[in-house]
Amino acid sequence: TGYGRLLLDQHGRPAAIREHKDASSEERAISLCNSGIIAVRGGDCFASLLSKVGNANAAQEYYLTDIVAIARSEGLTTALVTCAEEETLGVNDRVQLAWAEAIMQKRLRADALASGVTMIAPDTVTLAYDTKLGQDVLIEPNVVFGPGVTVENGAVIRAFSHIDGAHIGRNAQIGPYARLRPGVRLGEAARIGNFVELKNAFIDEGAKVNHLSYIGDARVGVGANVGAGTITCNYDGFDKHQTDIGEGAFIGSNTSLVAPVKIGKGAYIGSGSVITRDVAPDALAVARGVQAEKPGWAAVVRERRQRERKPPQA
Repeated sequence: TGYGRLLLDQHGRPAAIREHKDASSEERAISLCNSGIIAVRGGDCFASLLSKVGNANAAQEYYLTDIVAIARSEGLTTALVTCAEEETLGVNDRVQLAWAEAIMQKRLRADALASGVTMIAPDTVTLAYDTKLGQDVLIEPNVVFGPGVTVENGAVIRAFSHIDGAHIGRNAQIGPYARLRPGVRLGEAARIGNFVELKNAFIDEGAKVNHLSYIGDARVGVGANVGAGTITCNYDGFDKHQTDIGEGAFIGSNTSLVAPVKIGKGAYIGSGSVITRDVAPDALAVARGVQAEKPGWAAVVRERRQRERKPPQA
């Protein structure tokens, strides 16, 4: 284990602490270990004990733990307090760090479940030390919460979502496969769907970003709908810029919003548009190439290609 062993006298009081390197095989078989927490009466007592610590040991180090045996030799009283191993688990390598993290995660999940959170598969959910989850929150499997996340009552977090530094409003729905980065705020009943990434964005009450979109440095107004494949082009290579989508606006699929840009209340953006200028409230904006059609073109091309591919005669 690497821990020092507590050697007790016939009355069950500490007589010495034997460090692992110096312990005999019999002493190493002792399961009562030193956690590393020692309380000593201050003043002259502590100074006197320290002055007698030597380095006659396998590591030639000065062990603070030697003060237990020194104190007993001077007639001082020693005592111990025992606790569960996990309360004082030491971390000396990555293996022990993983053990400690597993214990902490188990506690965090238990606290969340006891407060009214539902987890479909608790062991697959990763929480941060400061995750705040309201009552009747539903969390599906394989969800990761980074630091700084608050989830209000009744929200649903679907599978394989990653949330970091975000505030999620009441009855909001997220995922599956959604990523919320720092600075995200979701209003009540907002909906964030699969393969959506949000960063530093406010999605207001009832607004929807349901599919395959990136919304960064933006505000999406109450009840607005952002179609699949919509991208806010917020970075020009030097600075970040804001996109503002008004209340009730409708953004068609496969739209690029080149920030800074403002979409007015109730406006419609045609699918496939690249929007570079502000759009007035209740207006329709379409910014895409004009469709051209050539009747019979496909049949002519197929015939020509078939002739070209005709195998040569023997």
